[in-house]
Amino acid sequence: VQLVESGGGSAQTGGSLRLSCAVSKFTGYPFDKYAIAWFRQVPGKQREEVACLSNDDGSTHYADSVKGRFTISSDNSKTTVYLQMNSLKPEDTALYYCAAERWVYIQSLCGGPDEYDYWGQGTQVTVSS
Repeated sequence: VQLVESGGGSAQTGGSLRLSCAVSKFTGYPFDKYAIAWFRQVPGKQREEVACLSNDDGSTHYADSVKGRFTISSDNSKTTVYLQMNSLKPEDTALYYCAAERWVYIQSLCGGPDEYDYWGQGTQVTVSS
């Protein structure tokens, strides 16, 4: 499974960005049987799970730090998952990764990075004050 993120860049506080995660090269399961998550990481800190989505049943989950500001969504026709980020804050600055796993192997949506076998290379988001 291949994941390619895009859409990162710079924004000012209060601004918006939309990240995309294009998923391809599926192994045995179609896109709608995957769970997709967005994580972020800053140097010296652990990877933080930001938002998660099950393409199987449509359920979503958000970290408290982004709830009400970020929205995860999926376009099955494009096999792409998006992260709409509004009301950005400087503390949102990080390298953002998307990750995928076959839904049958997920024990807990938003259960942490160990739940996911497939990762993209990351896209940088920088929010200035």
